[in-house]
Amino acid sequence: MQNRLTTVAALTLSLIATAAAHAEGVRTEKNMSLDLATQIAAQTVATCSANGYNVTATVVDRAGTVRAVQRADNAGPHTLEASRLKAYTSASAKNTTLAIMEGSQKNPAAANLGQIPGYLLLGGGVPVKAGNEVIGAVGVGGAPGGHLDEQCAVAGIAKVQDLLK
Repeated sequence: MQNRLTTVAALTLSLIATAAAHAEGVRTEKNMSLDLATQIAAQTVATCSANGYNVTATVVDRAGTVRAVQRADNAGPHTLEASRLKAYTSASAKNTTLAIMEGSQKNPAAANLGQIPGYLLLGGGVPVKAGNEVIGAVGVGGAPGGHLDEQCAVAGIAKVQDLLK
């Protein structure tokens, strides 16, 4: 009887330890909803259009997966892929693509960042944050300069800031 109780107790402890180990492996993350992504893309394109720039805005979630795309009338065909790559780069690195580009130009150790598959080191990619957590990014292509693409992205995010709290 004593052996059986010892075995049951050992088994119970083992199951509890296994369950605890599995619980530690579960994470809860915030992510980008379709509605939020669509609003950011629309606001970003509207901001650029108001400034006379025909752009495409692509919004990705925290994993770099495309959630929404808006392309202004007369935006060049290259703006689709450029905006997607900027958004992916920004979400992946959790930084603006302008800052990543400038860092790679100034730091020889970071010069090869542009060689990472899927990375595009041009201004216009901006992370979207809920608090301090990056939940995605918006990439913009088509304005006459990456700094202008970035300004539109920042303005698009600012217009939905209340949804990011």
